[in-house]
Amino acid sequence: MTMAPFVTDPELTRPVFARLRTWRDRWEREFGIGLPQLSMGMSNDYPVAIEEGATWVRLGTALFGSRPKWRPQIEERWEP
Repeated sequence: MTMAPFVTDPELTRPVFARLRTWRDRWEREFGIGLPQLSMGMSNDYPVAIEEGATWVRLGTALFGSRPKWRPQIEERWEP
């Protein structure tokens, strides 16, 4: 699993995804094991991740929209 840096141009994430695929392929050969899943890509870059071999992508924002901006909550103390 990998997450590429968040950038406005998804094409800039390609080297990150290609590197993970290369490592996965190497580990399969060297250790004689099957690693069929590649979890990489999020809503902003998933097409590039799929082109680079992703089998799992995370699409939260694409499906549910942006999250509200996080604001710290002030913890209230409860005293009996």
